[in-house]
Amino acid sequence: MIKILEKTIQHEKLIFTNQKAVYWEREKTLIISDLHVGKSAHFRKSGIAISSQVLHDDLEILENLISFFEVNHVLIVGDLFHAGHNSDLEIFCDWRNRFPDLKITLIKGNHDRIAPKFYEEYCIDVVEKSLQIPPFTFVHEPENNTDAFSISGHIHPGVVFQGKARQRIKLPCFAFSENQLILPAFSKFTGLDTRTLNAGFNHIAFSEGIIFDYEGKK
Repeated sequence: MIKILEKTIQHEKLIFTNQKAVYWEREKTLIISDLHVGKSAHFRKSGIAISSQVLHDDLEILENLISFFEVNHVLIVGDLFHAGHNSDLEIFCDWRNRFPDLKITLIKGNHDRIAPKFYEEYCIDVVEKSLQIPPFTFVHEPENNTDAFSISGHIHPGVVFQGKARQRIKLPCFAFSENQLILPAFSKFTGLDTRTLNAGFNHIAFSEGIIFDYEGKK
């Protein structure tokens, strides 16, 4: 079930979800990062049995979000793909063909190494480094630039909660400060970085049935 938390950032209404995506209401745009299409197939080539169901599940969640918000545009801040052409790519292509009117824009990440012809064939607009749609600048890797508010991914941020009996639970999160917002990895086949973004960041943590603000260390 999709749970939401609304915030005004840079005078824009952003709707955060427990499905690892942000909806920008004014632009009717869904913003995600790090889908890593092809990662499971890449591991299978190395003899590690990772099911392609991982990708099917990720794409089903993305489809539900597109329907829920009536999205016109999906903006991906890097690492849509994980490696070169493999069997998982065919799954993505079949999915893409079902949404011919959906605009998809990719800010290239460090894993996006697919040939340019592929992006053209499947109507994916590619931006090499950064995209400005005021008041935001979209990039893949976080940058601490006080002149513009950036939205990025790459880090796969997470937070750790500890109980009195030494219980520990890690949850994915959105991390934000005065000048940037860092998105969680959209794919469930990724790890969590719970150390890089602590001081100076607040978090919006979530699990399957909840989404909530969590104030980080100052």
